Amino acid sequence: MSGPLSHLKVLDLSRILAGPWASQVLADFGAEVIKVERPYKGDDTRHWGPPYLKDSEGQDTDDAAYYLSANRGKKSITVDITQATGQKLIRELAQRCDILLENYKVGGLAKYGLDYDAIRQINPRIIYCSITGFGQTGPYAKRAGYDAMIQGMGGLMSITGVPEGQPGAGPQKVGVAVADLMTGMYAVSGVLAAVIHRDQTGEGQHIDLALLDTQVAWLANQAQNYLTSGVSPERQGTAHPNIVPYQAVPASDGYFMLAVGNDSQFQKFCQIAGLDELAANPAYATNRDRVKARDTLVPLIESATASKPAAWWLEQLSAAHVPCGPINNLQQVFADPQVMARGMVVEQPHPQAGRVRTVRNPLEFSASPLQYQQAPPTLGEHTQVVLEAELGLSPGEIEDLRAQGVI
Repeated sequence: MSGPLSHLKVLDLSRILAGPWASQVLADFGAEVIKVERPYKGDDTRHWGPPYLKDSEGQDTDDAAYYLSANRGKKSITVDITQATGQKLIRELAQRCDILLENYKVGGLAKYGLDYDAIRQINPRIIYCSITGFGQTGPYAKRAGYDAMIQGMGGLMSITGVPEGQPGAGPQKVGVAVADLMTGMYAVSGVLAAVIHRDQTGEGQHIDLALLDTQVAWLANQAQNYLTSGVSPERQGTAHPNIVPYQAVPASDGYFMLAVGNDSQFQKFCQIAGLDELAANPAYATNRDRVKARDTLVPLIESATASKPAAWWLEQLSAAHVPCGPINNLQQVFADPQVMARGMVVEQPHPQAGRVRTVRNPLEFSASPLQYQQAPPTLGEHTQVVLEAELGLSPGEIEDLRAQGVI
């Protein structure tokens, strides 16, 4: 094992995306992650396809691409936690782990003796992270929570999409499950903070993390805009609420993203666009002015940018250090020279497909480089080896558990 967290062991009882995303990051960082799944069925996302990973003969395997996106680097074991023997196996594994991740409904693990209060009795140093839709307290605590509904409840859909009154207006969710993904990232930072606390005090703890809390927290400047002004922000399409011009603009052959972040960049843009009269107009001199004059300024900019192809604008503006970029589909993203140069796609050997490609972790450590040796595991791929290595069970004992349907 390598990576900055190679000394840590994680017991992952989570499913779907938020928890698995967190445990994948921990695995990328070198932690040993034991993913516990239901016998025969596994994580729900294994079945969230098509597309599915294809085996060496070109046939669909049982693992959907969705599952592959969030489970690299882990060991999969199957345990039926509804059985007493299965609960005993989980408790014994928890005694040997530093971190436990779970995303069951509030109180869902208590009936199995696997809740935080039970686990800390046998491992006081455990860092136990519970991820739920709404948290362990509050009037919604017992409700189930999924990403799309959280994007709506947490305000994101009110500021995402075409502005009201324009064709196509209405609520829009983001194209990936950002509430889940951000919750996973907060889980990682919370767990690592708790590890530092434990290193200093010897004390483990419980982390209560909710999708709704996370969604509200990362509204960032939009939330602060509301708290400062008392006015709810509205949908502005690709435009920025606090900066102008900062949005997708038309070219003669499509669109590109223009992201003018300061007054000097605006002057440079105007020079390239042949809009010297705008650069000299005091009504547009500062960003404060431009935001105020958004409705009159943007149409003038769009009229100019529509006169030439996107490639011309990207070349000219980039040379002048005016931030801009293409609006790529995913084929274009993974063919982009910068993405390729940074090695954003990695391959690992896979027992069915031969090789599987995934998107690498974006962090680069100089002293403890990350390695990507374990592909997203097949269901129960590591049950035998984990039970033998961690709990000292014999092949015969493991076979008995399999016969009883425990694993």
